[in-house]
Amino acid sequence: MSDEAYRMIVRAHGGPEAIERERFDPGTPGEGEVLIAQDAVGLNFIDTYYRTGLYPAPLPLTLGSEGAGHVVAVGAGVSGIAVGDKVGCAAGLGAYATHRIVPADRVVRIPDAVSTRDAAAMMLKGMTACYLAEDMIDLLPGDVALVHAAAGGVGSVLVPWLRDKGVVVIAHSGSPEKVAKVDADHSLSGSLDDLAAQVRDLTDGKGVTVAYDGVGKDSWAASLASLRRRGLLVSYGNASGAVPPISLLDLSRNGSLYVSRPTLFDYVATAEDLANTAERLFDRMARGIVSAQIGQSVALADAADAHRALEGRQTTGSTILIP
Repeated sequence: MSDEAYRMIVRAHGGPEAIERERFDPGTPGEGEVLIAQDAVGLNFIDTYYRTGLYPAPLPLTLGSEGAGHVVAVGAGVSGIAVGDKVGCAAGLGAYATHRIVPADRVVRIPDAVSTRDAAAMMLKGMTACYLAEDMIDLLPGDVALVHAAAGGVGSVLVPWLRDKGVVVIAHSGSPEKVAKVDADHSLSGSLDDLAAQVRDLTDGKGVTVAYDGVGKDSWAASLASLRRRGLLVSYGNASGAVPPISLLDLSRNGSLYVSRPTLFDYVATAEDLANTAERLFDRMARGIVSAQIGQSVALADAADAHRALEGRQTTGSTILIP
């Protein structure tokens, strides 16, 4: 196996050229571990943060967290997973590799109706959309949600997920071209300065039940101003920078508002929560409610080219790397 196995590593932080191909022997799984031969690896913008050193990790490091394939070996003490099972893992680093050893309790089963390529493209953003839609707040048909970056990775999954629940979705995107890609009840684009006023107009002055904000600093004020009394602002990302300091009195004065800054890990911290979240995602994928929009497939050995395209905004939808 060592003759055919390889991984893409970073020995020193830098640009895409810092990514090197290296042959390696994946070894055998230890107690509580499984060895996966990967069919596909998901490319995520966070991978570039580890490459450049923006997010710290010991060097050398194998990039990537999201991959899917088939189990080829099982360590001692593992139950419920067998050689040949179709599985995925979206935890830790080390996904940019033909083979990957991971803890068995971080592995999810992929049903027959979902391909390994689709799973690799969807696990992180799809499981994020799952906890946002299902676990943050008990949304009922007729509730209204504002979704920022609705054409983005998480937004493009969250919008159809919410609509399937009967939630009325007001989607905001960065351009008219992105609006055209979003199937929401109401689609808005352009300046954030008058977004709250538009939201009030669409909700008879009441505001939204929940605002899902992965943008951060630039959209923070608009999100708060768009909420109904006792509404919830879920700040799950900071694409435009960190949000400003929060005044608890402002939350009180604007309608006893709630604010949460969640992260996926805390919703999949146990094996049971991880399995439940993955099952809900794969169920909706199998039923066609949400889908993996794979815009491009790139050879794993060409991961540097994939990073250049991603950082140069030359990709559409999801990108997967094929070993």
